[in-house]
Amino acid sequence: MTPVVVPLTMSTVQMLPAECRRCVAWELDPAGARVALSSGDTEFEKEVWLSGVMLTWGSAGQVITVDDEPVGFALYAPPTAVPGANAFPTSPVSPDAVLLTAARIRDDHTGQGLARFLMNAVVRELTRRGVRAIELFGREDSATEAEKSEPITGLDTEGRHGDDVPQCLVPAGFARAVGFTVVAPHPRYPRLRYELERELGWKAEVEAALEKLFTTITVPGSPSPFRELAGATASTADPVQVNGSRAETTTGARPEPSACHRRVSEPPRRGSSAREPGDPRS
Repeated sequence: MTPVVVPLTMSTVQMLPAECRRCVAWELDPAGARVALSSGDTEFEKEVWLSGVMLTWGSAGQVITVDDEPVGFALYAPPTAVPGANAFPTSPVSPDAVLLTAARIRDDHTGQGLARFLMNAVVRELTRRGVRAIELFGREDSATEAEKSEPITGLDTEGRHGDDVPQCLVPAGFARAVGFTVVAPHPRYPRLRYELERELGWKAEVEAALEKLFTTITVPGSPSPFRELAGATASTADPVQVNGSRAETTTGARPEPSACHRRVSEPPRRGSSAREPGDPRS
């Protein structure tokens, strides 16, 4: 058994359970959800919502598969894209958080650690996208602690509480077990939060390491102006006159004398009026 988590896209939306694809309690306000439910267009409305969130924000969930078979999912979105969240008594969601609206592991795959595996994948993905925190509306009920160790295993899309709250809530006990803390207490629907700032520490460390690496790498390029200036100073330290102008060398050595200089320095040729001392002809 090899669990794999894949992002929710328009090509993988069919991997969601049918009851989830038809549920729009989160995606629409209560009045809009009732209209869509009565018209039978809830699945179409859900796909329209998913498409809009994906275009403006990114993937709105993840699906977990085992041997290529979908066995669970998690859905999340910015709170501004989830009008149904306003129905909760512990709303609103913090503006810097992403709302985890639903999570599910299939009945025949509970108790295998897949819920934690899925939640870890959600945390990694949202951390990578720069999200600061995850919030959810938990469900407090009379279930035992063992039953709270997994997210809800069924989605009651038809049932509603008096305030139109959907039934696909993550048990508050499970949320606390994986690190969520209560920020808005409620006897039935507390709002819980998971800070991602501690998970972002590795990003700062990697950026610092990359910055240090790039500052120690010397990239070959053109000589600096100071180096060129130093070379020019050395070459002009021993100037010579060539046809009345200054000539510079690049190595500091004296250049080959010109023709006029040779004529001055060469000894007089035989037959000239000049005589050296000791010349027998003098």
